[in-house]
Amino acid sequence: MTIQNNYFAQALTIAGSDSGGGAGIQADLKTMQMRGVFGMSVITAITAQNTLGVTDIHPIPTTTISAQLKAIADDFAPTAFKVGMLGNAEIIHCVADALRTYDIGLCVLDPVMIAKGGASLLEDTAINALTNELLPLADVLTPNIPEAEALTGMQIHNLEDMKKAAKKLQTTGAKTVIIKGGHQLDATLRDESTDYVLTPEGEFTLTAKRFDTPHTHGTGCTFSACITAELAKGHSFEQAIRTAKDFITCAISNPLINQQGGIGIGHGHGAVNHWAYQDQLNQG
Repeated sequence: MTIQNNYFAQALTIAGSDSGGGAGIQADLKTMQMRGVFGMSVITAITAQNTLGVTDIHPIPTTTISAQLKAIADDFAPTAFKVGMLGNAEIIHCVADALRTYDIGLCVLDPVMIAKGGASLLEDTAINALTNELLPLADVLTPNIPEAEALTGMQIHNLEDMKKAAKKLQTTGAKTVIIKGGHQLDATLRDESTDYVLTPEGEFTLTAKRFDTPHTHGTGCTFSACITAELAKGHSFEQAIRTAKDFITCAISNPLINQQGGIGIGHGHGAVNHWAYQDQLNQG
């Protein structure tokens, strides 16, 4: 456990529950735990979900979401938090109101829109609310390419498009914008995945080798949760982002499969390996 300023480092996740344990609140808390941070949660929706897909979504009443946020603010001292699945405009309004009321640290916004299996996790009518109410509050914004396209109205085909989209998103008020390149189809980047990072001070890219695996459920949640955990420990934005890139690269490239190479957990898009980064550190 990391101690910062005589307190255990604390981080909050505001997101949906994944009954399959691979994404959402469950992935966030696993990641925070692996990074030595005490994690707390505000659940915005309950999903019936496994590695094969999402079969049901139950949004949590906004009165209960507000009560959860107040309970955290009244008794805990998070220094960073992340926002994931919100689902609809009403919940976005509720969360945004709370974030303007309570001081719960730095904001990492993962604009969750579509599940790994293709199910929609954000109503189309809620995109404007997300853009107008939450993007201006984001210290770090972490869309993948389809999410960045939805938020900007642009088509993103290559790194130059990613740069243009990040600049457009920064004009909404988001301070640091990370456009993740996992969906990048540019032929010159086919063997690599490149993320583009635009900060208030400059820009940089993060490149990793692509790993051919279907077991990528929870990648976005895990990446943003790791950034949140590192910020909660007092690390710089760039350091937090670089650690999160290493964490998720290890989690993807060391899939949860059995010794015979078969599927270890579930029969579809399996979860990433939240133990992998720490295992590598222990071995190194």
